Amino acid sequence: MLASASTLSKVAPGTRSHPQPVSTNPPLAVVRLHASLNVSDMVRAVAFYRELLGCPPAKQRPDYAKFEIDEPPLVLSLIPGHVAGGGPLNHLGLRVRSPEELVSIQRRLEAGGIRTQREEGVSCCHSTQTKFWVTDPDRTLWEIYILHEAGEDACTEGAPGPSQAGSFARTLPREPVRWQHSLSDPLPLRIDASDNTVDEVLLEGTANGDCGEGALGGVLSEAFRVLRPGGVLRLHGLAADAPLPEIPIQLPGPAAAVRSVPAVAALAQALRAAGFVGIRFETLSGKAYFQVANTGLREILLLGRKPGHRPGATRHLATYLGPMSVVTDDLGNRFPRGERVALNIHDWLMLKNGPASADFLLLGPETGSVADEH
Repeated sequence: MLASASTLSKVAPGTRSHPQPVSTNPPLAVVRLHASLNVSDMVRAVAFYRELLGCPPAKQRPDYAKFEIDEPPLVLSLIPGHVAGGGPLNHLGLRVRSPEELVSIQRRLEAGGIRTQREEGVSCCHSTQTKFWVTDPDRTLWEIYILHEAGEDACTEGAPGPSQAGSFARTLPREPVRWQHSLSDPLPLRIDASDNTVDEVLLEGTANGDCGEGALGGVLSEAFRVLRPGGVLRLHGLAADAPLPEIPIQLPGPAAAVRSVPAVAALAQALRAAGFVGIRFETLSGKAYFQVANTGLREILLLGRKPGHRPGATRHLATYLGPMSVVTDDLGNRFPRGERVALNIHDWLMLKNGPASADFLLLGPETGSVADEH
């Protein structure tokens, strides 16, 4: 059962296992690199970049500022708005010389199976542009555009605000980012990934290595840090029916690498202590594969999710149908059978998209009818 653990390798976030093709396309002819930043204080931001770049903004409005420098060739635009948890980057861009270059780049991307979104003659950043949007595999938003003319009174409707910059990116399929650790790997003190960037963490036999509860708790805390809100932790390995005495564990065959076997309940508690919710045993084998000190060792696959933002408004309704008299979720919501419970949208969606959804009547906030929110 644990033989596969030693064959699994760590997958660094963002890396791909398939070979990358070598491009034979000519280098991209661009005029300038474009970067756009969300800023929380436009006056302070303009003052900072004026000093950093050594020049005043080429264009400045109450809702927009643009710097242009020749060395390196850069267009830096500043857009006022809240800097979200993902950081201040709004989008990146490449300004090309001609419509023909723009069309050529877009065709090349589309031919490679990469979706784009084109906009013709839009008013953006106080100028008229033709452009298309595209995202990289990590959903970084890129704007490829040509500049037609400057406009003193042009609006900025074409420029994505802080809340819209990733809306196009979020509609695109993206290869999931995974981080994986197996029993044969050294136990890391820190996972090599930024906060909120990983979709799934796979711990294959990690709990069965030569580590105490503190070390395992550290790995779980790191997994929680790097996972995106809604991201999944999967912990696979052996767990004991009850806490084992502190004696050397000697198991036969491929399981000989096992050094510790936490109790089933202790592993669920460790995930909860690290902040995970929706914790569920997807596998808890009916058969005990081994016996140590008269205690059965069973295969487990334990899942937990990182919660997202939980708003204060509770306009969604959930009614527990039974058969238990009352149930409580990991977020602290208590559901007596047959009673309507008001929930925020986050907790309601956790129920709706979870394995227990069939045990609830879930109603939307407007009509009191069954909702189809996603």
